[in-house]
Amino acid sequence: MNLDLTGTHILSISQFEREHIDLIFNVADRMEPYAQRKRVTRVLEGAILGNMFFEPSTRTRVSFGCAFNLLGGEVRETTGVQNSALAKGESLYDTARVLSGYSDIIAMRHPVAGSVAEFASASRVPVINGGDGANEHPSQALLDLYTIKKELAAKHRAVDGLRIAMIGDLKYGRTVHSLSRLLTLFSDVKVILISPKELQLPEELVEDMRLAGHDVIISDQLEDGIGHVDIAYSTRIQEERFASQEEADLYRGKFRLNQAIYTKYCEPNTVIMHPLPRDSRSTANELDNDLNLNPNLAIFRQADNGIVVRMALFALILDVVDHIDLYSRPVGWYVNRRSN
Repeated sequence: MNLDLTGTHILSISQFEREHIDLIFNVADRMEPYAQRKRVTRVLEGAILGNMFFEPSTRTRVSFGCAFNLLGGEVRETTGVQNSALAKGESLYDTARVLSGYSDIIAMRHPVAGSVAEFASASRVPVINGGDGANEHPSQALLDLYTIKKELAAKHRAVDGLRIAMIGDLKYGRTVHSLSRLLTLFSDVKVILISPKELQLPEELVEDMRLAGHDVIISDQLEDGIGHVDIAYSTRIQEERFASQEEADLYRGKFRLNQAIYTKYCEPNTVIMHPLPRDSRSTANELDNDLNLNPNLAIFRQADNGIVVRMALFALILDVVDHIDLYSRPVGWYVNRRSN
C-alpha cells in the first residue's frame, strides 16, 4: 500500500485506508506544539494556499487558513460565488486552471455535490474538499475521528468497539456522510442513527456500514437512542439544502439535547460532539447552552482539533513533515491559552 500523500487531492474519505488515518493522526499529534503556540515553524514560507469558499463558512475556512499560516504559508481567499468570476459565467475548469496557477494548494467549498472533484480534475495543484453540497466533508470527518480517538483514549478506550449516536439531519449533513464512511475502516462499531424518517442517512451509507460488520440501528427517538453510547454526535438541520424555509422549519428543533435530558438518559461519560455551527435559535437549539459547563461537551475541543488535522494534511501533501522542526523556533510573544 502506498501511504505517500505527496501531491494528492483530498476529495473523499473513500480514498483512505486505515493506515492513512494512522499516518495523518500521528502527524497531527506532532503539530500540537505549533497549534498551541509553544513553537513557531516557517516550513511553508513562500507557499500560497488558495482558500476558495463559494458557500458560507466560518470555522472550516478560518481553520484551513490558520493551519496554513501556522506552517509559515500565506493565504489568499475567495468567498462567495457572487464575488468571483463564476458569477460572470466562468466554468469551474477555467477557474481551476487560472487560480491553481496562483497557488501551491487549494482548499475549496462549493454548494454543488461533485463540484470540488470537477474543479480538482482541472487544477494544476492539489485540492482539498472543504465540503461539496450534501456530499462529503473529508477533513471534518478526520478531525471528528481524531476527536473521538482522543476523547476515548482519556477513558482508556479505542475507536474499535465505539458506540455512537448520530442525531439530526442525516440526509443532507455531509459531515455524518464522511464520518460514516470513515467508521467502516474500524471494527465492532455500533451506530444509532436518530433522525426524522424523511432525513435518514442515505441507504448506501447505511449498507456500507453494515457490510463492514457494524451494528446499525435506525430510530426517530432521541431518548432511547442516546442511552448507551460513548459519543452523541448532533447536527443541525441543513436549511440551505431544502426547497424552502418552511420545509426546513418542519424538522427544526425535533431533537434537542440539554443538561436535563443528558443527565436522565445518557451515561455519565458520554461525549457530546457537533460539527458546528450549532443552531442556538429558540426554534432549533439542538445543543442547549446549559451544556456549556458540562466537561463532556467536546465541541470546542473538536474545533481546535481541526487545526492540527489540517496542518497534518498540508504537511503530508506538500511533503514537509520531515522538515517542520528544522524550520522551528521558540514563540516570541506572550501566550495565554486557557484549556477547555
